[in-house]
Amino acid sequence: MRFQAAVLRQTRAPLTIETVETDELAPGDVLVRMQAAGLCHTDLEVIEGQLASPVPIILGHEGAGIVERVGADVHLLTAGDHVVLHWNPHCGHCFYCDRDQPILCETYVAQRPKSCGYDGRVLYKTGDGAPVHNLMYLGAFSQYCVVPAQSAIRVPDALPFDVACLIGCGVMTGVGAVTRIAKLHQGETAMVIGCGAVGLSAVQGARLAGAAQIIAVDLSDEKLAIARAVGATHVINPLREDPVAVVQSLTQGRGADAVFEAAGAPVAFRTSVEAVRPGGQVVWLGKVGINDDLSFRWGSLMQEKRIVRSSYGGARPARDFPLLAEHYLNGELRLEELISRRIGLSEINEGFAALKRGEVIRSVILFDS
Repeated sequence: MRFQAAVLRQTRAPLTIETVETDELAPGDVLVRMQAAGLCHTDLEVIEGQLASPVPIILGHEGAGIVERVGADVHLLTAGDHVVLHWNPHCGHCFYCDRDQPILCETYVAQRPKSCGYDGRVLYKTGDGAPVHNLMYLGAFSQYCVVPAQSAIRVPDALPFDVACLIGCGVMTGVGAVTRIAKLHQGETAMVIGCGAVGLSAVQGARLAGAAQIIAVDLSDEKLAIARAVGATHVINPLREDPVAVVQSLTQGRGADAVFEAAGAPVAFRTSVEAVRPGGQVVWLGKVGINDDLSFRWGSLMQEKRIVRSSYGGARPARDFPLLAEHYLNGELRLEELISRRIGLSEINEGFAALKRGEVIRSVILFDS
């Protein structure tokens, strides 16, 4: 079948809307008619050439849609199901999967640089038969998306697609960092540095976990206002206040029980280890260039502090996506605040330009627009 997709043909260049096609489904695959997709910084990293990927490529890894067709071996999904896509298919039996670390699945890691299907196939092509790659086993900036069945998670039909797509990456990463990785306890103090989609989701994860104090840090007063609206008890703009001094003043000089870095800036990483209490937990969610060096004051790393990098919040999508959907439908998880703009596929380049300028939390493509 043939359909429209946003294709990146070279780095640091605009995406082009092109007609692509795909062959018959493999037995374990699912064809999803896309309804919404979020523009994430990881996609921007590919556009900017910071994250190496083969081109031409269909980007997009935060998506939601409706199952159009399923392969012969797919029995848990059927046409018409509403699904959120997830970008971490895994084998379930390799060294890392056996140790409950699917984000490190050997097949997942080996195939990822090829930007292909999980089984190694190139799933898309142009009209003349030239291959078109897809990012993170998805390629959500397309009218249709072919994914392995495990990457399509059924969610309630009542869940709006524009917020549903956010669950697949930013929301899972932020909420999961608090509830699955740090396992924040009721009554504890959390600090979140960076109030983009992931950081604001971490703020809400702390609220869901029953944190007594939730301290949000960002250079944007507008984003801090949103952080307060979704659960932050205190907000700090580092241009006016020292985050470390503030958190110590709120905790009898100890520091936060857990700090979540979601800004992806060297100063934010350094602040995270200075602001956490002795014996506390630091979770790094943001990132800098893979070959960049960071420096820390050695004393800030002492006193039994625990530091972990998390890429997906300990996600178990089949378990966690429906739970996050339930939290939203119950009014416990606020997601509309994360959407700055709703755009059509043809507006994708301006959407990424706005993301690069720091003007938006999330722009979401609506495929009926």
